[in-house]
Amino acid sequence: MFVPTSDAELVREALAGSQAAYHALVARYASAAVTMAARLVRDRAVAEELAQDAFVRAFARLSTYDPERKFSAWFFRVLHNLVIDYLRRRRIDTVSLDALTAEGYPGPQADSSPEDELERRSLADALEKALEHLRTEYREVVVLRYQQGLTVDEIAGVLGLPEGTVKTFLFRARKELAALLTAAGWKPAEAP
Repeated sequence: MFVPTSDAELVREALAGSQAAYHALVARYASAAVTMAARLVRDRAVAEELAQDAFVRAFARLSTYDPERKFSAWFFRVLHNLVIDYLRRRRIDTVSLDALTAEGYPGPQADSSPEDELERRSLADALEKALEHLRTEYREVVVLRYQQGLTVDEIAGVLGLPEGTVKTFLFRARKELAALLTAAGWKPAEAP
């Protein structure tokens, strides 16, 4: 029996009525969707609801998906729109990531020393605090680029922005993060 592996194949199967294909798409993107939403709304339960709503909305409009594009970019656009609508209704300020670290922390690495682990956790905490101070637009492009692994053109599609604006947001976000981390006592590694 052939098992579709690409997102486009899963979409095709889902449109043909395959519940397994729907479940496979949810399994691939549920965790990332909840994480992205949680970083923006600060509430894991709300993020889970928004992710679920995004899947419902995406599956209702699955026939509009263009298989020439990445499904993840298309889906995250749907999720982005829902999150923005929620934020506009709720007027939530910046996102606190401290609680998410506690929920999503993967644990110590097998090959790291306690000192390395402490430094890594300290840097992660400092980075999260720095992310809290970024504008929502900057934080969103950072999450999509570095956590979700989307390209600049995919982020532009998700956010409905020109690629140049996405590049500018990424540049400014990295610059602000560097300044905030430097002010917190972190400095770039010395060149070898």
